[in-house]
Amino acid sequence: MNKVGISKVGAGKPGINRAARRSAVPLAAGAAALALLAGAQPSAARPVAWGAAWAASPQLPSTGFTPNWSQEGFSHQSVRQVVRVTEGGDQVRIRLSNAYGTSPLALTGATVAKAGQGADVQPGSVRELTFGGEKSVSVPAHGELRSDAARLGLGRLESVTVTLYFARTTGPATFHAQGFTDTYRAEGDHRADPSGRAFTAATSQSWYYLSGVEVGGGARRDGVALFGDSITDGFGSTPGADRRYSDALAERTGRPVVNAGIGGNLVLNDSAWYGERSAARFGRDVLDQPGVSTVVVLEGVNDIGFSEARKGPKPQPTYMPAPVVSSAQLIDGYRELIRQAHSRGLKAVGATLLPLKGSDHWGRHSARVSDEVNDWIRTSGAFDAVADFDKALASKTDPDRLAPSYDSGDALHPNDAGYQVMAEVLAKLL
Repeated sequence: MNKVGISKVGAGKPGINRAARRSAVPLAAGAAALALLAGAQPSAARPVAWGAAWAASPQLPSTGFTPNWSQEGFSHQSVRQVVRVTEGGDQVRIRLSNAYGTSPLALTGATVAKAGQGADVQPGSVRELTFGGEKSVSVPAHGELRSDAARLGLGRLESVTVTLYFARTTGPATFHAQGFTDTYRAEGDHRADPSGRAFTAATSQSWYYLSGVEVGGGARRDGVALFGDSITDGFGSTPGADRRYSDALAERTGRPVVNAGIGGNLVLNDSAWYGERSAARFGRDVLDQPGVSTVVVLEGVNDIGFSEARKGPKPQPTYMPAPVVSSAQLIDGYRELIRQAHSRGLKAVGATLLPLKGSDHWGRHSARVSDEVNDWIRTSGAFDAVADFDKALASKTDPDRLAPSYDSGDALHPNDAGYQVMAEVLAKLL
């Protein structure tokens, strides 16, 4: 897969360009109730310091291991998504991505609200979002944009609901495959509905078009971006419970934390299912996050393990590309990420690869390369600090294996307890 370019429309500030406003679709007639919503746009009299409070890295529409709605997209439907922010503020805006769209995305309108139970939102908290002052907008193909600010006071670790309405047919949807929390879909325009009754027919555990939630009004500037693959993404944690290691780190440190993990992602190669290679997406998924001062890199197990997994009795078609990768090649990939981080003044923390013996990624080659890479991370001094997850989660009787108490069941991904230990190790470095 060739690298897909990202057009930063409105990046770093609210609003859209003139062309995008001209191509915006009109509001649906059924949205008249939105005029009554509280929370008009805040005054632009003084600049607002924005900080990333939640993020999800965009991916190419695909099925892979997880059934989802990305390839069919949406038509005359509302999509309600619930996320937990890791920083509070008195203003909020969202970041939308059409990174993998081949045509402009017509968004009829959007709202943000404090989450209730399931698809419900808290009555009186619904705020209509605008984009450059417009209620409807067209997100350019391969582009992204941020909404204007809306007044909505949010606390740290509070859940917020974003509802997007598409009166037109979207085509395949840029999405994040493994959200490990429910997303809801309903026929028609239900942006302003406090009740989630219309959304009970269909759910997914992916996020669609929504790639960030940012807060203003007291946002901190010491945010942490966790960059990696399925372990960073939270595979093996309890769905719907916010038990990823990014969640545990935010709870433990009190700092804003954004998760830039993509399950199956590779340091060195693009994947049709698992996103662009690390260096190609690092700018969008880490460096463009406002308020982030530190990045933690935990990636490489798929680069060395896919070639082993392809030899197994049940090789997955998604395990491609699967070249045999050396430790020197991976180290070159890490050096490029460190270079990019330092070029923007970010502290780069290197995390050792976790034990993988007994998993489908395990083999003679992957065991050797994993040890060589971990030795380099620990001793080279290339990273500004090292989080030794390998030692922290290893079995005491067999250090090549995850400790049974931290194993989610596949000998590769931690469970909730393992992710908690990772957060504890990392918190000591921050």
